[in-house]
Amino acid sequence: MKNPNPNKPIGLSQIVTVKKQQMTLALIPANQEEPYVKSSLLLPPLLDSSPKNTLPEILFISTFPPTECGIATYTKDLIDALRKQFSNSFQCTVCALESSLEPLHQPLPGAKYKLNTHKQNDYLKLAFKINENANIQLLVIQHEFGLFSQSEEYFQTFYNNIIKPIVFVFHTVLPSPNETLLKQVNNMTRAATSIVVMTENAKHILIQDYHVRPLKIQVIPHGTHLLPFLNKTQLKTQYKLTGKTILSTFGLLGSSKSIETTLYALPQIVQLFPKVVFLILGKTHPNVRIHEGEAYRNKLQHIVNELQLQNHVRFVNEYLPINNLLEYLNITDIYLFTSKDPNQAVSGTFSYAASSGCPIISTRIPHAVEVLGHNNGIIIDFEDYQQLAQSVIALLNSATKRETMASNGFQIMAATSWPNSAIKHAILFQQICNKKIQLQYNLPPINLSHLQQLTTSFGLLQFSKFSNPDKASGYTLDDNARALIALCKYYQTTRNPKDLARIQLHLDFIAFCWQNPQGRFLNYVNSDHQFTQQNFEENLEDSNGRAMWALGVVASMTQTLPLAITNIAKSLMDLALPHLKSMHSTRAMAFLIKGLYHAKANRYKDSIGELAQRLANMYNHEKTLSWHWFEDSLTYGNAVIPESMLCAYLATNNMPFRNIALESFHFLLETLFFDNKINVISNQGWLKKDAFQESHKGGEQPIDVAYTILALERFYETFASQDYLKKASTAFSWFHGNNHLHQIIYNPATGGCYDGLELENVNLNQGAESTISYLLASLTMHDLSRKAQALQSSN
Repeated sequence: MKNPNPNKPIGLSQIVTVKKQQMTLALIPANQEEPYVKSSLLLPPLLDSSPKNTLPEILFISTFPPTECGIATYTKDLIDALRKQFSNSFQCTVCALESSLEPLHQPLPGAKYKLNTHKQNDYLKLAFKINENANIQLLVIQHEFGLFSQSEEYFQTFYNNIIKPIVFVFHTVLPSPNETLLKQVNNMTRAATSIVVMTENAKHILIQDYHVRPLKIQVIPHGTHLLPFLNKTQLKTQYKLTGKTILSTFGLLGSSKSIETTLYALPQIVQLFPKVVFLILGKTHPNVRIHEGEAYRNKLQHIVNELQLQNHVRFVNEYLPINNLLEYLNITDIYLFTSKDPNQAVSGTFSYAASSGCPIISTRIPHAVEVLGHNNGIIIDFEDYQQLAQSVIALLNSATKRETMASNGFQIMAATSWPNSAIKHAILFQQICNKKIQLQYNLPPINLSHLQQLTTSFGLLQFSKFSNPDKASGYTLDDNARALIALCKYYQTTRNPKDLARIQLHLDFIAFCWQNPQGRFLNYVNSDHQFTQQNFEENLEDSNGRAMWALGVVASMTQTLPLAITNIAKSLMDLALPHLKSMHSTRAMAFLIKGLYHAKANRYKDSIGELAQRLANMYNHEKTLSWHWFEDSLTYGNAVIPESMLCAYLATNNMPFRNIALESFHFLLETLFFDNKINVISNQGWLKKDAFQESHKGGEQPIDVAYTILALERFYETFASQDYLKKASTAFSWFHGNNHLHQIIYNPATGGCYDGLELENVNLNQGAESTISYLLASLTMHDLSRKAQALQSSN
């Protein structure tokens, strides 16, 4: 557009309106709404000046640190999570909001643009830059009414003149709008390609009160932080709260927080529980401080003095870093959320407390009602300190109730973790951008933290309650054998002498489980290091096979491990093999073949051929035109069987073994992989030969994914097909959210892996089997990544 007066900026009345073809989403049918026409500040947009071959850009318009407010923190946390998981898929950039009252200093860390919400020309310039940059695929506008209240006309003109898709994230949704509010919100919803809200209640209000189409609204709950393993006793000592019972609340202070409700309740509480301390965490809200100074904090301090609560109330007047905040929440016995605003749509502080496993007492905001129903917490009326006091006393009198509420709340909020929030946002971005964004899940660094938590001086514990090791669960040969394999694989890349002690520990455990008179390994050991009766009631062939696999891996590492270690493994293999060759369990034979193959000893060649022939006979017996498998059903740990046949071929050069390996493995892959996902065979319903059906959802185990990845690595190394490499990456993404729930199975905060993917939830316990399974898969993917990079460099 040509400016008739180049000495003046283009005014609002001079903007040329240009019709733009309606962008439609698969999730928003075009025939359900009149096409929305946006105007453009430029016609046509200038040629894209962004570098070629750059990743698509998502621009977030929001307050941003160092601004101290909830939306700034929310946006930074979301962007951090998106970058950690999808940095190879798209780039996140920021336009930071400022006002004339609180200007931002330059340079602003983390922000590419800034927008002064009081200046009309800032809106025009920003729209010009956005429309000019073809690499920007999408705008995400974090909306709170106060952010644009002084410049609503400028803001509306801005978003109406953007020619890119817009996602509005509504942090507040007010019911029963007046005519002005209804018009204001409807202007945004019409301009939006999609609207994100954080609760089902907010979605309901938009549909009922604002008449927004349901398909245009996405509910993505407020993100929450995953907690690493923390020692509560040590933290209480660190914060000088040893022996105290902790009540807490946090957030930027203002009168709407109604913290005086708790202060008025405290005298009744401390009379019965004199060790109670109430922590008020957070500094005064910047906007409150501008207009009121510290009047509210001073009022609270006055109440504390008046009620003589100085020994029971502690103000922490800081905008706490997230690590410190999570530590305070970890030592909290009851979290108190009070508010004066019945229409508060969502609270990040409430979300963080629930996800930290705090029992919660809350006033009746819609977010709390959704989360705390079904005895997951206690709801009280607004400003009713008597109810609050009675509720706190009831919970302090019942450790069982507190533990139940904490556990229930933790499980409900797990789906809202920032990694899960990032996954849901990334999928939405991909849908809006019509596949211009291809999601690639990042490969995280190796993290042994949870494995170390599960390991005692005797061996690897079997189970965990959430991330807390369950010492009463005892130990198994299975888990320690898998741990030995994983640590050997890890040691090959690190050559860290400290890892030798861990390898020795798990090797010693396997030796402990060898029972020479019976000619087999036992599997179950209790917390007192005694073998349990379960060993004599179950078939332990699979466990024995796994032990031999682990021993074979150790025996193969004569160039890297001390001979004292490899010789123990070889001796145990030679001792056990004569007794174990007669095993007939399909997977036990497969594990045994893998172990013998790893050991690379000529004396094992005949045993490998004998075992593989037995598997080949099973395969030929079951095989039909449509069923290429060794058994009459596909059950658990399937991939290890064709992998073992490939190992047998590599050891013996027997072509029928090779053919069976390829045929059976491709049959398995065709069953597992479709829709760019691995669809793990559910333990809720195996796939039967004579009634072949679609797999069930849920009952999906990490070990099945890990075994599939290990097999894909073996086939890739043998046949160099890129399809194996691609499928390994797809399978690994199951751990990181590419599954039917779009939720993480690997916990990056602990380094542990959740115990399974069910139909509607994730099993949040992080036991040994699942954690080792992820570690094996991750180590394999790191190996494959290095090999692929080396191959690319050589070409």
